[in-house]
Amino acid sequence: MIKILSCLIPIKSLRHNFRQCCNSIQIVFTAKSIGKNFYCGKFSTVNKNTVIKNYVKLNGLHISGNGNVILGNYFIAGFDSLIISDSHNYEGKDIPYDSSFISKDILIEDYVWLGARVIILPGTKIGEGAIVQAGAVVHGEIPPYSIVGGNPAKIFKYRNIEHFKKIKNEKLKNS
Repeated sequence: MIKILSCLIPIKSLRHNFRQCCNSIQIVFTAKSIGKNFYCGKFSTVNKNTVIKNYVKLNGLHISGNGNVILGNYFIAGFDSLIISDSHNYEGKDIPYDSSFISKDILIEDYVWLGARVIILPGTKIGEGAIVQAGAVVHGEIPPYSIVGGNPAKIFKYRNIEHFKKIKNEKLKNS
């Protein structure tokens, strides 16, 4: 690893096309892989088991835990959101919980948008094109193109799928 302005970046990641990184001393990166045109806003942290695909924008996102996390193409995270892939073992050898953790993978598919201060819990899968409203707590499976919010997150409505696919196809032609 190379230390730049208190920003830790794996050497292999330096070859990637970063538009912005290290604009704050609170950025720590140890990602498994990072795609092209990646934007990293202030105060973002990513764990070593994270795969970041293309055109991803992190705005103060914190990813913690030992589970695998995949962030799909064109993923956008609002400020101060959390993705947590570990939970405490409350059925272990101590109460209220022991020192071991239970890790579960998290998959966020392409074109997903998280509002500010969203919390994604272990084992979550968010389908393509979903929108998660600010402040939502998400666990389980969120269907593609859905708009969810609340604690726990519930589906409010679905995006116009025809419109979504039209815009997506135009975007793919131009990239």
